[in-house]
Amino acid sequence: MPASVASLSDDLPSDFSDALDATTREQVLRGRYVARLGDCVACHTHDKGKPMAGGLALETPFGKLYSTNITPDRQTGIGQYSFAQFDRVMREGVTADGRHLYPAMPYPSYAKMSEEDMRALYVYLMQAVKPVTLPNRPLEMSFPFNQRWGMALWNMAFLQRSAFEPDPARSAQWNRGAYIVQGPGHCGACHTPRGIGMQEKTMSESGSNGPLFLSGETVEHWRALDLRGRWRPEDVAGLLRTGSNRFGTVAGNMVDVVQHSTQYLSNEDLLAVGTYLASLSPASPQRPSPAVAATVTSTVPAELYSTRGGLGYLQFCATCHRSDGNGVQDLFPPLAGNPTLQSDEPSSLIHIMLTGWRAARTHAQPKAMSMPAFSALSDGEIAEILNFARASWGGRQQGNISAHQVARLRSELGTPQQRPEGPRFEAPRLADMLKEKNSPQLIRGARLNIETGRLLPQHVGNGLNCASCHLNAGTVGGGSPYVGVSAAFPSYAARAGRVITLEDRINGCFPRSMNGKPLPPGSQDMQAMLAYIEWMRRDAQPGGKVPGRGIGKIDHNLKPDPVNGERIYRAQCAACHGPQGEGIRSRDGQWIYPALWGEESFNIGAGMARTYTAAAFVKRNMPIALHDRFPLGQGGLSDQDAVDVAEFFTHQPRPDFALKSKDWPRDKKPADARY
Repeated sequence: MPASVASLSDDLPSDFSDALDATTREQVLRGRYVARLGDCVACHTHDKGKPMAGGLALETPFGKLYSTNITPDRQTGIGQYSFAQFDRVMREGVTADGRHLYPAMPYPSYAKMSEEDMRALYVYLMQAVKPVTLPNRPLEMSFPFNQRWGMALWNMAFLQRSAFEPDPARSAQWNRGAYIVQGPGHCGACHTPRGIGMQEKTMSESGSNGPLFLSGETVEHWRALDLRGRWRPEDVAGLLRTGSNRFGTVAGNMVDVVQHSTQYLSNEDLLAVGTYLASLSPASPQRPSPAVAATVTSTVPAELYSTRGGLGYLQFCATCHRSDGNGVQDLFPPLAGNPTLQSDEPSSLIHIMLTGWRAARTHAQPKAMSMPAFSALSDGEIAEILNFARASWGGRQQGNISAHQVARLRSELGTPQQRPEGPRFEAPRLADMLKEKNSPQLIRGARLNIETGRLLPQHVGNGLNCASCHLNAGTVGGGSPYVGVSAAFPSYAARAGRVITLEDRINGCFPRSMNGKPLPPGSQDMQAMLAYIEWMRRDAQPGGKVPGRGIGKIDHNLKPDPVNGERIYRAQCAACHGPQGEGIRSRDGQWIYPALWGEESFNIGAGMARTYTAAAFVKRNMPIALHDRFPLGQGGLSDQDAVDVAEFFTHQPRPDFALKSKDWPRDKKPADARY
């Protein structure tokens, strides 16, 4: 029995040990481990409250079928199956009443299982799974594909009934990995190309078709990767245990595989799988070496600010994946060497952009980050962004993705281009700056917003950039966008006690939010920032309302609870801003996400140092990557939680503001001001 089985009994009935003898208990534990090897629950569960009761729709090229009830219910499940009948349905796909299953049930792989594992799985399903009465749903397939007898002919042509035979020339570890991959793990069901009869073209690495085994296939519009010799054993083990490794993260159906199956496997078995896969020669000699893929270079592509794809990436992707494509360790996957970017077949990339992504939730990484769907972007925009990313970090200079490919998959997935939820304005596209006569100036203005500290080191005294508060360079509704802002100036500012210009407003941020020094009035950099903000004015008129402008309001009658605020911070904020509010830096010391307190954060003169101002921002914009709200998966806390966490972090130590005595000379100071 694998070493970790005994510690994985949390989902078994509380009284199962009392009701069974020691031998049966041992079989139940082993059988539950085998069920996890085979990921039975993923396909045989539609209603999470009725595990193993079937009913999950499985799409095939010939129509829809539904997984069956494999609970020990005697009327609708497998409760009346003998072991011989169970063994036959698992190895040959033939039920107790003689009906043939379709190979969506991977019985060709299960045929390789040992008798010991098969008996243990039978005991587990019969003794430890709760019976559920749920009739199996009929097929939704047209003639002749709904004729099950045809599967008898399919079995005659394609089914290999022999159990796995160890290779005596190989190590025990290699053989264990080969057994898991070829047998209960049924990896080839998704990762091996299919033939004209929808059969896997080979079931192992041996034989004339052996090089096709695990060489990649497209399944339900996801590209199952070529697994042959891709990574070192420890990289494979890390991905299967946590859902991510130094090359990327799982997506699509693999998320369920990791959550329900591989995270529970022993370290020995995960390394065995990795050892076996690493031994297989790559299917494509042109595939980039994995040694290159994980190099962290902090190199920003030269085309980032000069192409539509680069500017689209900068606006919609760089917050998580960063301008250099390195991602954020333990949070967001890197793009450099990411196998999905390297793949010849771009289905997964387009699929993720259209429908979004969520990380696997595992014991090792319980916080599942997400990426919202970008279906609000046009087909052309998605193609431009993906082509930029593939050229920059995937080594894909040829075979560009077309807008037509995006449109076709959008239609097949049923994801029409929709306006995003939330404040109703169309986010200005940074890529459109390239069409303007003063595009160099506008692009400089955008860069100054995104890279303020790097480009203006004499004027920024902490780790913040303008885009730290004006999300996605001021294009996110409710995220302090620049849309329509210039139409509101000149205007009276209570904090200054006078009418101020837009230039005054910009220069107010440098000594406060960025704890630095104002720009020289009329300087080229100031003119670039003014031009950039004016470009986003659109058709806004003085005194007019712009939906989504600002950060919204929050009820000042809500009483802050800083104790709850600290709890919220630890759970929702610390991953990006650090356990002590210190922020996150890259390996070469560059800021990724800013500090929320301490000497590297905003000072007490910043608007964000006020509880209710910070709470309004947090309410609509933090944390990111929490759900599917376009474009950052942002927001989601309740009003009370937002006020509580804002009270907690705004009242932590931070720099003083030397000119605080000059604030609010005529008007009443807000109650939540820090001085």
